[in-house]
Amino acid sequence: MIAHLRGKLLAKQPNQAIIEAAGVGYDVTISVPTYSDLPGLGNEVALNIHTHVREDQIALYGFLQPSEKLLFEKLISVNGIGPKLAITILSGMPAESMIGAIRGNDIARLTKIPGIGKKTAERMVLELRDKLPTQAASALTAIPSLSAVEEDVLSALMNLGYQRATAEKSLSTLNKGQPFDAMFREALGVLSK
Repeated sequence: MIAHLRGKLLAKQPNQAIIEAAGVGYDVTISVPTYSDLPGLGNEVALNIHTHVREDQIALYGFLQPSEKLLFEKLISVNGIGPKLAITILSGMPAESMIGAIRGNDIARLTKIPGIGKKTAERMVLELRDKLPTQAASALTAIPSLSAVEEDVLSALMNLGYQRATAEKSLSTLNKGQPFDAMFREALGVLSK
């Protein structure tokens, strides 16, 4: 599973970015807010990735902000909302406004987003109202940003089968600024206790 992607931005459109990492160009579906914040072509970019696997395809969905990825994953947990519709939803309304509309049972506001009908909006409210933070902006932006080495260690731990929350907790106890192998061994030591 790909959880993070760092590389050179080769192309970008409002719903797509192509990122070259280690000689491979990754086609990543993105939202309009992520597109707006991308650097110019040829610059390095790092995206938080959600890998979506189906029988006939593997798709990558990228987000500059961890909070946007978190909201995307909450949205696709709603019955009837797939990844493409979730990207459309994220492109149709700022994350903080959407969380406020869901928590406030504002069906009329949610149905203004293209692709969201009344029943889907009602399902979003019903299934997500209690799963979203009450203070949207502060709770979502409180996710700590990790250095490139910390992201690599986190990815390696998750590939070994550790849950993301457990792996992030172990990272918070480590000495920062170490090389990958030292930090990885230290994280494994923390997790084995």
